[in-house]
Amino acid sequence: MQLNVNCKKTNMYFLCKIGIIGGTGLDDPDILEGRTEKYVDTPYGKPSDALILGKIKNVDCVLLARHGRHHTIMPSNINYRANIWALKEENCSHVLVTTACGSLREEIQPGDLVIIDQFIDRTTKRHCTLYDGQHSALSGVCHIPMAEPFCTKTREVLIETAKKLGLQCHSKGTVITIEGPRFSSRAESCMFRSWGADVINMTTVPEVILAKEAGMSYASIAMATDYDCWKEHEEAVSVDKVLKTLKGNANKATSILLTAIPQIGSMEWTNTLHTLKTMVQCSVILPKQ
Repeated sequence: MQLNVNCKKTNMYFLCKIGIIGGTGLDDPDILEGRTEKYVDTPYGKPSDALILGKIKNVDCVLLARHGRHHTIMPSNINYRANIWALKEENCSHVLVTTACGSLREEIQPGDLVIIDQFIDRTTKRHCTLYDGQHSALSGVCHIPMAEPFCTKTREVLIETAKKLGLQCHSKGTVITIEGPRFSSRAESCMFRSWGADVINMTTVPEVILAKEAGMSYASIAMATDYDCWKEHEEAVSVDKVLKTLKGNANKATSILLTAIPQIGSMEWTNTLHTLKTMVQCSVILPKQ
């Protein structure tokens, strides 16, 4: 994998290629036109499922179901490194993801969208770097900066798109990613609120970290499905509750993708992607000769 600027230059502008990672109930391949499937392997093993290649209004896209198309992979067992590597090898410049989450704030109601801008990591079992010596092209140790984990420019497009569509969308929020697959205890849920977390999920970490190491623009559309279990007089989170909310609101995330991706494809991204690439290069400490 070469950390190059993955936008193909034309006489007019750079054509971006968008990787889409779909979360639970948010991975409908029908959003793509002219779909084909491609099974790939990586130095880290196989991705969660086949890559679905297609277009959204003439913008090349690659869709990947995070948990597998039949939702057979629990959060801890997702091969996050293989997923990101596979999208990078397909020359994706951007990664747009959807994720279900629990709300830790009264004002973030079930069905609301959040364009998250920060994370807190509470995972314990996951590989959080591509630079582990398994691939000769990625030698050394990478200390990637994480002050701004998500791409600001891409987030702005998603926020503006949500506004234009009239969707209830929060323009920022801190997600806390827990190991799962269990949900939180009430004591944990209240503690996470006191830490400043706004929503909770099981998949943002290490996905966002690996995308940053790969030099890709990464942004996330989080959909609140429940109030976790902190809220008094509110039914605690359950699988049935999550799936019911997703079924009734998945079209919101889909509509953002269908509208935002053509906008992203029409914009100039050279400087943004060059900055991401440079950040990676400056973050790697190479082994002494």
